[in-house]
Amino acid sequence: MTKCPHLRYAPSVSAPNPTLREELERLPDDLRERLSRSGFDAERLVRWASEVGRDREARNRLPSVEPLGPGDLASLPEPGSAEYEALVARGEGPLRRGEVALVVLAGGMATRMGGVVKALVPALGGRTFLDLRLEAKRALEARYGAAVPLWLMTSEATEGPIQEALGPALDGRSIATFPQSVSLRLTPEGGLFRDESGAPSPYPTGHGDVPEALGASGLLGRFVEGGGRYVWIANLDNLGATVDPALLGWHLGQGAELTVEVADRAGDKGGTPVRYQGKPVVCEDFRLPPGFDPMSVPVANTNNFLVGAGALATYSAPWTYVEVEKKVGGRTAIQRERLLGEMTFHLPTRFVRVPRTGPYARFLPVKDNDELARRRPDIEAVVRRLGLPGEGPSGGA
Repeated sequence: MTKCPHLRYAPSVSAPNPTLREELERLPDDLRERLSRSGFDAERLVRWASEVGRDREARNRLPSVEPLGPGDLASLPEPGSAEYEALVARGEGPLRRGEVALVVLAGGMATRMGGVVKALVPALGGRTFLDLRLEAKRALEARYGAAVPLWLMTSEATEGPIQEALGPALDGRSIATFPQSVSLRLTPEGGLFRDESGAPSPYPTGHGDVPEALGASGLLGRFVEGGGRYVWIANLDNLGATVDPALLGWHLGQGAELTVEVADRAGDKGGTPVRYQGKPVVCEDFRLPPGFDPMSVPVANTNNFLVGAGALATYSAPWTYVEVEKKVGGRTAIQRERLLGEMTFHLPTRFVRVPRTGPYARFLPVKDNDELARRRPDIEAVVRRLGLPGEGPSGGA
C-alpha cells in the first residue's frame, strides 16, 4: 500500500496552533490508510491551503470566452426518419462487437435524498436507479449479443451500499465499481476543517476523477486491450442517458474523440457550451468571465459524454482544481474539485442537441425527491421505449 506522498507521519503530540502539515502528520492511522487508498496528495492539499481565498475568482474563471460558432452545435435527425435509422445501423456495429462500455457516476456524499445512497432510491415502481441501470444493460446485451460493461464510479459514502446491493452480479469486469479520489476539507483560513466531533472531513474531489480513477482500476486498460473502443459517461440519476446506437452512429461520423450531449436550456445552471481559445468547450457557469450570461446560450450541458476509449486511457492533460465553498454542519468549508467537462479543453469535441422530454429524453436529472416526482412520467416513457423487463440486481447480469 502506498503512503500519502511527501508526508512523514509522526506520533501525535500536543502543540499550540499546529500547522496544516503538522495536523496531517498526526492523522489517525485508519484515516491515513483510507486516504492512501484513495489517491490523496498531502503536498497538493498544503499548496491549496496556501491559496485559500486568494485570487479565487481569477483562478476559477476563464479570462474570456465566445459564443458557439456556426457548425459547433448539431441535432440528431427525427427518430424514425431514414437518416435516423441510418445512424442506428451504423452504431449497432460496435455494440454487436462488444466495443462499448458505460461509466455511471455514482459517487458524492449521499446527502441530497434524505441521506440515502441515490442508487438505492426507488425511482419507478419500486425499482431503484441501480435496478434500472442493470435492466438497461441486460436489454442491450440481449439485443446485440455482446457484453456492455457497466462500471460505477463510487465514493466512500456510496461504495459499500452499492456493492452490497449488487451482490454476486458484481464480477469486477462486466459489472464493477471503482472509487473516486478523496481529499480533506479546509477552513476559510486554510487550516484543516474538522466536523462537530473534531474529526477531519474527507470529501470526493469531483466527476473529473473519472480518467485517473478508471485508469487506476485497470478496467479501462483491459477493455482497450480486449478491443473496446468507446466509453459512455453519464450521471446515475439521469435515466435517459443510456447507451444509444443512433448517438453512437452520429459520433462515428464526426471524427472527434469526444461527443457532448446538450439539451435546450430551461433555466438550467451548470455547464455551458462556449468557445475558448478557438475551440468548443463546456464551461461551468461559475467559471465564465464576469458579464457573460450563461442564459444567453440556448443549450446546457447534460453531463453525458461519449469518448474514445483509447483517448480516455491516455488522457494526461493537467486538471484545474476549482476552489468552492460548501456548508458542512452549518459552517463554511473549502473544497477543491475537478470537473469532467474539462476534457473538452483538451480533446477534439462535438456538441449534439438531444431531447429532454418524451420517450427519447436524454436529460432527466434527479437531484432530490421532488424532482424525481416531476420526472417520473418521462422516466416511464423512456423505460417503455427501452422495453425494460423490471428485474432487480438478483435477476442476473
